[in-house]
Amino acid sequence: MKSKVVENIPEKKLKVVQELAELLKSKKTLLIASIKNIPASQFQEISKKLRGKAIIKIPKKNLIFRSLDDSKKEEIKKLKEKIEDSSALLFSDLDTYELATELVKNKTPAKAKPGQIAPVDIEIPEGPTDLVPGPAISELGALGIQIQIKEGKIEIKQAKIVAKEGEKISKGAADLMSKLDIKPFSIGFTPIASLDIENGIIYTNIEIDSDKAINLLKDAFARALPFAIEIGYVTTDTVKVMINKASAQERKLIRVITGEVEEVKEEIKEEIPQENKTEEKKVDAAAGLASLFG
Repeated sequence: MKSKVVENIPEKKLKVVQELAELLKSKKTLLIASIKNIPASQFQEISKKLRGKAIIKIPKKNLIFRSLDDSKKEEIKKLKEKIEDSSALLFSDLDTYELATELVKNKTPAKAKPGQIAPVDIEIPEGPTDLVPGPAISELGALGIQIQIKEGKIEIKQAKIVAKEGEKISKGAADLMSKLDIKPFSIGFTPIASLDIENGIIYTNIEIDSDKAINLLKDAFARALPFAIEIGYVTTDTVKVMINKASAQERKLIRVITGEVEEVKEEIKEEIPQENKTEEKKVDAAAGLASLFG
């Protein structure tokens, strides 16, 4: 019975399944990407840019499912729920982050269409435009945008959000953004999920934002550095600060020992908050210590 089913499957489809199975064995990463609403010309352009970095396949969903089932790997089978009708499979020797970054890099800005969901708050910025007085004035007024005429052109007096994140974009807002050449969307492959084939790890909710990641790292470093210095954790970055701090403390202690008590006492008081009485007591103790050496 089983052999009969196989015989009824067209050879062309069997070849596709076998090819996908071979890629699952030979490649490091399998990434599922959405190609919904991508024009054919854009798809071809992206495919050319990814040549040598990834093998792109767009088989029918049932053939994808069959190839995943034939792999006999449970972690691969879990990807089935991530497959959509407009999905592409990308096989690569790059890791998930590297491959997803390539997809993001090859996205291009796109204009908004009525009914689309705003990805973020979309704002019409303040400042001059190339629009001339006429129908555009009523279009801007309908969206609550304040304007003025300057040198024969319309100028936006105050920035205005015309579509809030998560809400549908109205026809008026979409038409106005088109006239102002505002492109809030981007066209390209959108990473949905990925499998590290070698280690059997599945990644979902893939979000690539290099600028955001760099800012987060900078913020984490700025917070970690003073804490590491405070607890005396020695690294290449902290040791210089710690040595400078110790050197400054050494100079003050020498001045205390040599009798410059009052001057040092005033300097220390300036470095601590007035309300910190405990630290003031320490200053008095330092003065007492100096008197012993006097």
